[in-house]
Amino acid sequence: MKILPSELAIRDFEGDAVVVGIYEGELSPTADQLDNVIGGAISRLISAEEITGKAGSLTTILAPAGLGVLQVIAVGLGEKEKLDYNTVYRAAASATKALSSKQRSKVGFYLDDFWPSDLTQQAIAGACVGCQGQDLYQAKKSSYQPELIEWFGVEEATIETGIALGNSINLTRSLVNRPAADIYPISFADEVAVVAEAYDLEIEIWDQKKLEEEKCGSLLAVSQGSDQPPRLAIVRYNGGKSGDAPLALVGKGVTFDSGGLSLKPSEGMKTMKCDMGGAATVLGAIKAIAALKVPVNVVGLFGLAENMVSGNCYKLGDVLTARSGKTIEVLNTDAEGRLVLADVLNVALDEKPACIIDLATLTGACVVALGEEVAGLMTNDQPWCDAISAASAKTGEQMWQLPMYPEFGKQIRSKVADIKNIGAGRWGGAMTAAKFLEEFVDETTWTHIDIAGPAFADSPKAWVDAGASGFGVRTLLEVARNLAK
Repeated sequence: MKILPSELAIRDFEGDAVVVGIYEGELSPTADQLDNVIGGAISRLISAEEITGKAGSLTTILAPAGLGVLQVIAVGLGEKEKLDYNTVYRAAASATKALSSKQRSKVGFYLDDFWPSDLTQQAIAGACVGCQGQDLYQAKKSSYQPELIEWFGVEEATIETGIALGNSINLTRSLVNRPAADIYPISFADEVAVVAEAYDLEIEIWDQKKLEEEKCGSLLAVSQGSDQPPRLAIVRYNGGKSGDAPLALVGKGVTFDSGGLSLKPSEGMKTMKCDMGGAATVLGAIKAIAALKVPVNVVGLFGLAENMVSGNCYKLGDVLTARSGKTIEVLNTDAEGRLVLADVLNVALDEKPACIIDLATLTGACVVALGEEVAGLMTNDQPWCDAISAASAKTGEQMWQLPMYPEFGKQIRSKVADIKNIGAGRWGGAMTAAKFLEEFVDETTWTHIDIAGPAFADSPKAWVDAGASGFGVRTLLEVARNLAK
């Protein structure tokens, strides 16, 4: 799909469709021009309350007289004074998703002509995301990208930035949507290498031998029941000043989670290809940061393993020795993500980071607490958590802080090892998991983001197909940009 800038007035556009923005209570300038061209049809639909302008609403006008297109998509932008990143991102994504049911040769976007470039970048990213579905393996596709989008009133640099962000989000989505037979530790590490080569990043990939030499006993235990050997990938983007401590982004990359001996039921296993969503989000963010040349140093670390059942899998009651030297009693093999992250977080400390963010589809408990649309934030440093929360609020990727009271840490004390990998009971599981991770970051500034809810959706939204959402990439990019200021 190509996106090109256009200065062509809407009355002169010819193609398959045009997309125009409608505010609550008023037309955008481009919609007002279109209304005049098509004989006041938009005004009449507004009077009849068929068009409301509410954020995300869509109305299709077919074969409008006086215009050289087959249809107009009028997309609601909400109240003009409240226009924000998430509104424009979802509006553009909803429009391209609505148009993706068949192949379109040319589509014109005339959302408005006054937006600052950062808003338009988010809209362009949304347009890229909305028309990519999860139909990766269908003989006949169900989603089609327009061959060409002409975007009115923007500069080429703004388009390039929006496309780079959209492609980064779609990378994350594509990785999560691919099955475990396709994305496993080695093939995921290969995807990391592709990004590293494209943007000239430093890269290390630790194979099983290296992981054994590094005494990554916690990660290795999770992987030992699988025929797929584990990997730990490290990429370094040096966009900031030489010697400046980097931002460390750590991703859980369990490419399939059967639960191990604590076996999940079939229903609970169906979407476990998505259990590498944290690692996929980190890779998407690294790609965006590198593509946009954000002036900050970032290191991405990916803990990659499968959690499977075999005669060699780790068992309940096992005591593992993590790379840090801390011992862990295993009381649930389905609480494996934290075991993988324990070693990866310890490796991250070797990078001497200024701050750490880890992302993981870690607990169902977080989904119970916050629902499927909201990620959980847990931290050892309130200002750092506040900075991430502010970035998420700006992008509209909803996150909510959960408490890290000392009582949650007491629940993971073990009688036979230093700690155990689950809490004392079923309650507060998101926080006890975070307290477990906190054991492996020492005093380094750190925030954990549990994305188990919003990373993957069983049903489609107006702005994105079912499956992987790409949640978190925009927030991590915003965090990196803020650190660079």
